[in-house]
Amino acid sequence: MIITSLLDTDLYKFTMWQALLHRHPQTQSEYRFVCRNQPQYPLAELLPEVNAALDHLCTLRFTANELDYLGGLRFIKSDFIDFLRIFQFQRAFIEARAEGEQLSIVARGPQVHVMGFEIFVLAIVNELYFRRFDAAALVHGRERLAAKVRQLQDLARQATLRHPFELFDFGLRRRYSGPWQREVVQTFAQQAPQWFKGTSNVLLARDLNLVPIGTMAHEYLQTYQALGVRLRDFQKAALEDWVQEYRGDLGIALTDTVGMDAFLADFDLYFAKLFDGLRHDSGDPVAWGEKALAHYARQRIDAHTKRLVFSDGLTLERALMLYRHFGDRTQLGFGIGTNLTNDMSDAPEMKPLNIVMKIVRANGQPVAKLSDTPGKTLCDDETYLAYLRQVFNVKE
Repeated sequence: MIITSLLDTDLYKFTMWQALLHRHPQTQSEYRFVCRNQPQYPLAELLPEVNAALDHLCTLRFTANELDYLGGLRFIKSDFIDFLRIFQFQRAFIEARAEGEQLSIVARGPQVHVMGFEIFVLAIVNELYFRRFDAAALVHGRERLAAKVRQLQDLARQATLRHPFELFDFGLRRRYSGPWQREVVQTFAQQAPQWFKGTSNVLLARDLNLVPIGTMAHEYLQTYQALGVRLRDFQKAALEDWVQEYRGDLGIALTDTVGMDAFLADFDLYFAKLFDGLRHDSGDPVAWGEKALAHYARQRIDAHTKRLVFSDGLTLERALMLYRHFGDRTQLGFGIGTNLTNDMSDAPEMKPLNIVMKIVRANGQPVAKLSDTPGKTLCDDETYLAYLRQVFNVKE
């Protein structure tokens, strides 16, 4: 089976889960799977195997050792551990079926029972998809991995900037396979520990004694579009609840749910002081970073006390370019995903899938993100999208 532990997911699933369980446990939500690029064969062919993997996923429970590990993270509260102790995914809340050549997967039900499906579904589809291709890809993957390690090790011979280069693994959701992600993370941890600082994968963080990395994703902020606050105030309401839940921990805010400009309009001195930094996930990263630093300057906040985290489709080369641009001006972090855990070959069949599973409704009404990158918006209600753009003055 592809998934054998419920810890084999991203940290921010647990942090958002706890916040929403404590503050909005009654929320109903719907998540949909989408493939944004053209696969080498129809994903609908994977349906029987996907359903079998989902059946198995819904038999898993958190073990005592896993709960002990989660409970040892200082921002995880004991009542959330009590909830996880009895938690089990319900098969009735998720459906996978074929729609022509497309694979349709929908999770629908109480948000605190369906939000966790996302990462597991993506990992399952990815691994099943790539199992059909030549296993010799691992040979090429190891060559590419070794080249990346050498790139990092070369940093030791370059001029030192004021702030260090820090790399994180964010590659769970689109990994070639679970064993390959483990090999990649272990290799970086052993051969480039000066620069490799952690992984979003909680299971690997525990097993390899690494720091688990992550705070929030778009689904957390999007949910607040449907929680009864004035739509114009949903970002401020979400950030305020986060501050109250974690009181100084997990202080990296995600900026592009309705675009960077609209975010900064809400990210006033209060939030700018309370949050440790910002995460980039769409749009031009240099322009985004310059906007962030200018905002801190207007607030008279020393940017050297803050952190910018970049996580949008990064390669190691792009991360190093951004580091050279910003490394003397602020603290930095680089979360690389697909290019770490699914960079196996230039062969067409080894091109990574661009798959997501995003929240599309909460409490019966549409929710959306207005990404700074065209094509990343996911919403099936054009009327709502137009309204959201109007409220936040975002051009189409």
